[in-house]
Amino acid sequence: MIEKYKKEVANDVVFNLEYNSERQHLIIPEYGRHLQKLIEQATAITDGEERNKAAKYIIQVMGSLNPHLRDVPDFQHKLWDQLFIMSDFRLDVSSPYPIPSREVLQLKPEILQYPQNFPKYRYYGNNIKYMIDVANKWEDGDMKSALVKVIANHMKKSYLSWNKDTVKDDVIFEHLYELSDGKLNLIQSTEELLGTTDLLRTNKRVSNKISPAGPPKIQSNKNAKLGKTPIHKNQNRKPL
Repeated sequence: MIEKYKKEVANDVVFNLEYNSERQHLIIPEYGRHLQKLIEQATAITDGEERNKAAKYIIQVMGSLNPHLRDVPDFQHKLWDQLFIMSDFRLDVSSPYPIPSREVLQLKPEILQYPQNFPKYRYYGNNIKYMIDVANKWEDGDMKSALVKVIANHMKKSYLSWNKDTVKDDVIFEHLYELSDGKLNLIQSTEELLGTTDLLRTNKRVSNKISPAGPPKIQSNKNAKLGKTPIHKNQNRKPL
């Protein structure tokens, strides 16, 4: 009887079972432990030619797990990169692509610079502040006056979206004066902004356009409108 099939050896195998908690950490778990062991065996091969053959075989196995992407050039590059990563960059083989380095893999992306604006009047939003900054750079004239009035009306509309109560134009003019650092002054102006009713009606119209669709309307029965009771086709049928 062959040695490996002896009962004593089988019992030794049972008692020497490995638990996942005792095994080596999988670098890319999607490929499984068998492929990880194949890469470790290929890394331990001393002959360079045989090691290259083993690496190409492993690439074929990795590609067979994703057959629909196996022949894509970029995907082949990805497979070779993953091969070196799973070998912990210890596999010394000839690659058709640049070999990645551990330093490049461990590079962290730069932290995004989020805007740190904390406006005093949040209900106006940042866009109003940008519009005011643009208006400050314009030369005095009819175009600037029209832009300032548009900004003031938009400020009033934003204010009413946050607070449904009536707001006086003087309050909007004071906020505009404050946000523009005193460069846009309509406090002493005789200009009148759009009425509260018109702005609220505009806000309501816009909110109705973006509101989710309600339940489907149930069509009323024609007989119900006429006050008639629907008659079943067998209602007046005489018994046999």
